[in-house]
Amino acid sequence: MSLLTATIRETKTKGEVKSLRIKGMVPGIIYGGEEPNQKISVSVKEVKNILNKENILSNIISINIDGKEQKVLPRVIDFDTVTDEPIHLDFLRIVKGAKVILEIPVKFINHELSPGLKRGGVLNIVRRKVELRCPTENIPTELVVDLNNLDIGASIKISFINLPENVTPTIQGRDFVIATVAAPTVVKEPEKPAEAEGEGGEGAEAAADGDAKPEEGAEKAADGDKGKEEGKAPAEKK
Repeated sequence: MSLLTATIRETKTKGEVKSLRIKGMVPGIIYGGEEPNQKISVSVKEVKNILNKENILSNIISINIDGKEQKVLPRVIDFDTVTDEPIHLDFLRIVKGAKVILEIPVKFINHELSPGLKRGGVLNIVRRKVELRCPTENIPTELVVDLNNLDIGASIKISFINLPENVTPTIQGRDFVIATVAAPTVVKEPEKPAEAEGEGGEGAEAAADGDAKPEEGAEKAADGDKGKEEGKAPAEKK
C-alpha cells in the first residue's frame, strides 16, 4: 500500500492556492463518510511517485496527516494542460460498510499454456476494464483471467472470473463477454486463372500486331514520297 505524507492547508483564495503550487505542493481534498471534508496539500514529488504505480485510481492509499493515518482512494487527479504536472487531488475516505463503483483492469495470464493461442489463435479482448461495485474495504486491484487450457472458440465471460466477496458487476442480468480465443485470420491473394493468363498472352500478341501498323503507315508514306519524286521527273526534262 502506498503512503503519502500530507499537511492541512488553510488556503481560501486562488492566489493562495497558486502560491502553494509554486512552492512544489499539490492541493487536495479528502471527502466521504460522516467526517467533514478535509483540505490538504502533498508534495509534487510524492504525488509523482504514486502516479508511477499501475491502476492508481483503484488502489487504496494511506495518508499520514499530522501523525494520524487514514486510508483513502484516489478518485480524481487533475493535470495542467500545458505542463502535465498534477495540480489537484480528490481522495475518497475509506469507510467500513460503504461501497464504491470502480473500473477494475483485466489481466490475462498463461498465454503460453493456451492450446488455441499455440495453434495460431488470437486473443480478442472485448473489455480491458470491468466496472464493479465494491465494498471500500475489499477493492480488487485487478481481475485475473487464466488462459490455461483455453482452445480456439473459447469465450471468457464475467462468470469465468472469481470476484472477491461482495464485489458485483454493475452490469446485471447477463453474463457478458470479457474476451474470446478466435481462429487465426489469414488473407490469401487469389491465384490468377490459367485462362486469364492465356488471354493476357493473346492480348500481348494483339498489341504486338498493333505496334506493326505504324510501320505499314510508314511504308505508305514512303510510297507517297516515292510518287512525289517520280512526279518531279518531267520537270527535269523541261
